Amino acid sequence: QVQLVESGGGLVQAGGSLRLSCAASGRTFSSYFMGWFRQAPGKVREFVAALKWSGGSTYYGDSVKGRFTISRDNAKNTVYLQMNSLKPEDTATYYCAADSNPTGNLYNANAYDYWGQGTQVTVSS
Repeated sequence: QVQLVESGGGLVQAGGSLRLSCAASGRTFSSYFMGWFRQAPGKVREFVAALKWSGGSTYYGDSVKGRFTISRDNAKNTVYLQMNSLKPEDTATYYCAADSNPTGNLYNANAYDYWGQGTQVTVSS
């Protein structure tokens, strides 16, 4: 029903920037929470950022506050994650996710109904 496709990952040096995109299709997202999560080898899936599609509040994990910014473009049905001041510890597969019924904990991956395939981000030192 809902399809999410991430893009924009790659290899970047520490201190550099990347912008990830999540193209969404299938239905309106006006009532959704949209989130970004990441998972590194041997680690659990970690909350990165989220927003309400309708606008207003944004949310960030402690490890990325002040460095990452989540936003969306309604005309393109696309969510972005601007990542600045990247660190080697940011290396992970980054996933876009959608919560169609935002009554749960937006920091919890289990609250999200739809997931993209992921895009790899590697930060070298």
